[in-house]
Amino acid sequence: MKDEFSVYTEKLGRVYKIRDAKKGDAKQLTALEDVNLVIKPGELFGLLGPNGAGKTTLIKILTTLLSPTNGLAVVAGHDVSKEPEQVRTCINMVSGGESSGYGLLTVRENLWMFAQFYGISTKEANDRIKKLLEIVGLSDRANMRSADLSTGLRQKMNIVRGFLTDPEILFLDEPTLGLDVGASRDVRNFVRSWMDDNPTRTLLLTTHYMAEAEELCDRVAIINKGRVLACDTPEHLKKDFQKEAIFSIDVECDHLVDLERFTAIAGLNKVLAVPVNGTTSVEVFLEAEDVLAGVITELTEQNARIASLQKRQPTLEDVFVQLVGKRMEEVEKVENDDASASN
Repeated sequence: MKDEFSVYTEKLGRVYKIRDAKKGDAKQLTALEDVNLVIKPGELFGLLGPNGAGKTTLIKILTTLLSPTNGLAVVAGHDVSKEPEQVRTCINMVSGGESSGYGLLTVRENLWMFAQFYGISTKEANDRIKKLLEIVGLSDRANMRSADLSTGLRQKMNIVRGFLTDPEILFLDEPTLGLDVGASRDVRNFVRSWMDDNPTRTLLLTTHYMAEAEELCDRVAIINKGRVLACDTPEHLKKDFQKEAIFSIDVECDHLVDLERFTAIAGLNKVLAVPVNGTTSVEVFLEAEDVLAGVITELTEQNARIASLQKRQPTLEDVFVQLVGKRMEEVEKVENDDASASN
């Protein structure tokens, strides 16, 4: 049965042993815990979570770069621990922000070299390189040294490298990390068109960008602190929020909105406040629309002037907040602060 899936994991886990430089003793860090995933052939599957959630650790295990501490991982019908060589012939991987290749070589030379590693004939390699460079808009940089490319263009070259072998299963780990809006859009369009061209291809994308997961993925698994919290299509995940009325209220005031005072409002499930361009965006999640009157009254009593108010549809960000209790950027800030404190 496991052979029917492109990726199959069962109670997969990974624990790191980290030595405390100050105390000298070792401690354990659980990067993954009881991860159960099934990815079918032809799926564009998204792994969505903040930095440090375990996404890259999972990708490294599935691509045979890291051994699991416990559990099972099967890719293209092969156990990643027992049959790594067979797995590698079926896959390719691209990580965002990596600087692969040799700076002294041109874009075309780097890609040709990688094609030779995979045994692709020179003619076939040159044909694929030409086609892929045209698609991502790098044809005019083919003879430029990769060291002279900007970060965005270098990442496009890395993207081409991943697709060059036409793998059965492709792993993209934060492929748009650090790219500008235009370059990110080009990468997403390329990813989607590559999948549409061949229904047998499978792609696993990790990202912490909500809009990216929502735009591209057939199904999404939300991961945090090494555990998969939910897995379904973006539409089904958001459907759980349809029982709540969600309103975004932009307010102007000369002080911070006191969120604690909203807890007394019956029927208010959650309230969040985010500073936006000199104003504050207050988002409220209500059991029913008539609860909004109490929210407006409370804002008025806090001398907050309402600049705009709109009801909106739920997003994957809302799903994440419901599961974790915080926004993605809040979780990442806590993780960064903890990491800084430990150092």
